[in-house]
Amino acid sequence: LVAGAIGSPYTRKIKSILAYRRIPYRFLLAAMPGSHPEGLPKPPLPLLPCVYLPEGQEEYRATSDSTFQLRELEALYDGRSVIPRDPVMAFLAYLVEDYADEWVTKMMFHYRWGPEEGVENASKILPLWNLGIAEETVEQFRTTFAQRQVDRLGGVVAGSLEVTGPLIEASYKRLIAILRDHFETHRFTFGARPSAGDFGLQGQLTQLVQVEPTSMALARTEAPRLLAWVDVVDDLSGFEVTDDDWLPRDGVPGTLRALFEEIGRTYAPFMVANAAALESGAEEMEFQLDGVRYWQRPFPYQKKCLAWLRAEYARLSSGDRIAVHGVLAGSGCEVLLG
Repeated sequence: LVAGAIGSPYTRKIKSILAYRRIPYRFLLAAMPGSHPEGLPKPPLPLLPCVYLPEGQEEYRATSDSTFQLRELEALYDGRSVIPRDPVMAFLAYLVEDYADEWVTKMMFHYRWGPEEGVENASKILPLWNLGIAEETVEQFRTTFAQRQVDRLGGVVAGSLEVTGPLIEASYKRLIAILRDHFETHRFTFGARPSAGDFGLQGQLTQLVQVEPTSMALARTEAPRLLAWVDVVDDLSGFEVTDDDWLPRDGVPGTLRALFEEIGRTYAPFMVANAAALESGAEEMEFQLDGVRYWQRPFPYQKKCLAWLRAEYARLSSGDRIAVHGVLAGSGCEVLLG
C-alpha cells in the first residue's frame, strides 16, 4: 500500500520505482503529509508517501522517507534493482538521488510557491487531486495551506526570494540543459537502465515539467527531450533490462561528469554549510554560490543526509573510494566525502 499525493515528488518517485520493478501495490490518496488511511498505522514521520509493507498475515508496517523505502524494497523484492552492481556506481547513484531529494526539491518548491502564476496554479490544482473535494474546501486551501507555503518559502528554499531566487532558477536551467544533453546519448543517468538517481530526479521533475507553469514552459522550450523522458520513466514496467546495461566505472561520459560538476557547484557546498551552521548553533547557514551569498535557516534533516552519504562512502573498500575520487575529482563534490 502506498499513501501519497500526485503533487508530491517523493510519491511519484516511489510509484515509478514500483512500476519499473513490477511490484504490485495499491495507491491511496493522502490528504496531507502525516495523514493516514483509517485502520492503518500512523507514519513514523509526517512525510509523503507512507509505504505500508506487509507484516504478518494481515498487518502492515508504516514507513517514511523515500530513500529508505527504496532500499527496503530492494531487500524485500528480487530483480530489476535500481542500485548498480558496482559499488562505485552505486555510491554515485546515491549521490545523484540525494541531490535530487535535497536540492532539486528547492527548485520545485520555488517554482510552486514563488512566481505568482505558480502560486495561482498550485492553489487551484493541488486540492483538486483529492477527487470530489467541495469548492469551499478548495478556497480554504488557498487561504490557509497555500499561504503558509508561500510564507515558508524563505526558510525552506532560501533566505530571500529576490536575492537567492535567481540562483535557484539558474540552477534549474543548468540542470535541464545537462540532462537534455546526457539523454541524447544515454537512456538514463547511469546507462541503459534506470537507477535510484534517475527516480530521484524524475520524482522532482514530474512537478517541475508537468505541473509548475513557469518551469514547465522553460523545459518545453529548452529541453523537450527531458519532458518526454519524465513521461516515459513514470511507467517502465514493460522496459527490459540486463545486468550489462550499467555504465562501467571507467566509462563515465562527459555529460554525466557535467551533472557531478553541477552537484558540486550547488548541493555540495549547501550541505556542508548547513551541517557547519548546525554544529556551531548558528541561526542561518550561508555559502557563496556564483559569487552571491546564499542563506537560509539550517535544517537538521539535511545534516543527517550528509552523515548518511558519508557513511555510504565509508563502507566502500579503499580501492573503491579511490575510484570514486577519480570520478569526482575537480567537480566540487569532494567536500561531501569528509
